[in-house]
Amino acid sequence: MKKTIYTIYDVAKEAGVSTATVSKVINNTGRIGDKTKEKVLQVMEQLNYQPKVVASASKGKPSYSIGLLIPDLANPFFAEFARSIEDYGRELGYSILICSTDFKKANEFKYSSFLVEKKVDGILVVSGSQDESFIKDLLDRKIPTVVVNKELTTPLPVDIVSVDDFIGGYEATKHLLALGHRKIGTIQLGDLLLGKERIRGYKHALDEYEVKYDKGLLFFSSPNATIQESKEISMEILSSDHRPTAIFAGNDILAVGVIHAAMELGLSIPDDLSVIGFDNTVLSAMSTPPLTTMAQSIQDMGRISFNLLLEEIKGIQRNKQKIQLRPELVIRKTTKEIAQS
Repeated sequence: MKKTIYTIYDVAKEAGVSTATVSKVINNTGRIGDKTKEKVLQVMEQLNYQPKVVASASKGKPSYSIGLLIPDLANPFFAEFARSIEDYGRELGYSILICSTDFKKANEFKYSSFLVEKKVDGILVVSGSQDESFIKDLLDRKIPTVVVNKELTTPLPVDIVSVDDFIGGYEATKHLLALGHRKIGTIQLGDLLLGKERIRGYKHALDEYEVKYDKGLLFFSSPNATIQESKEISMEILSSDHRPTAIFAGNDILAVGVIHAAMELGLSIPDDLSVIGFDNTVLSAMSTPPLTTMAQSIQDMGRISFNLLLEEIKGIQRNKQKIQLRPELVIRKTTKEIAQS
């Protein structure tokens, strides 16, 4: 029978405390009440938990390994980002441990603790759930951490590397408006902050062209939407009497779903419907027709975030940075000037 291996996250959950508290008990640091300390030690004994190095990934002999927390490795954007980190890490002599969290808070805590126990030198956190407590937990434990492609709702002392989502939403919508479209729908990812910023950019472009915002043209998918989910949402949009002439999709997966729905309904892309995506992943060049999209510089994002993390690992003292990269419009074959009636 396979033995269950428990992590610091399991101890914290069973004891009803944070992983930072468990770490303090293990390392005999900080102020912990006797009752709490006794409870944590009791749970550790019950689970037969054997702590490894959990005090700080930056102390002791370097492991030359980096942890990478991403929401969904099946998503082309995250897969391409992971590959960029892996390639750059190899150049610098680092190995990469990748964990896919599926946008779940519990997995973010579990895998971040797992990575620390594996003695990684630092962790890159790519956008996932809206919860930020696990990031605070890593910072409290002095784990070198950089946040990528995620806007934080509360200020934390951590470097952030992201794309300017407001500009991305603005430029995507402006492109469609410049082609004469006035009834522009948008499908964005769940309740993610990056989606909200892209919607803000979308609205700003409409205002600039004096086009009234219509909330009936705003739609949402789940954060980890599939092509099939997007197709189902798009079938509803495109089958209505209020059908838009163009759709701005929150990523390339959503955009491909829109194209599939349009084709099933007998609509021609771009003659009957213009579509623009976001990310410029491999999907955009492979779609039929090739997808117009807002390109994120995945390679630049990977190198910048990796270099910031290395500075953290080396203990270089400086102010924390928030670096926003500007997305660029890549025009292919899914957008077209609308015929004026």
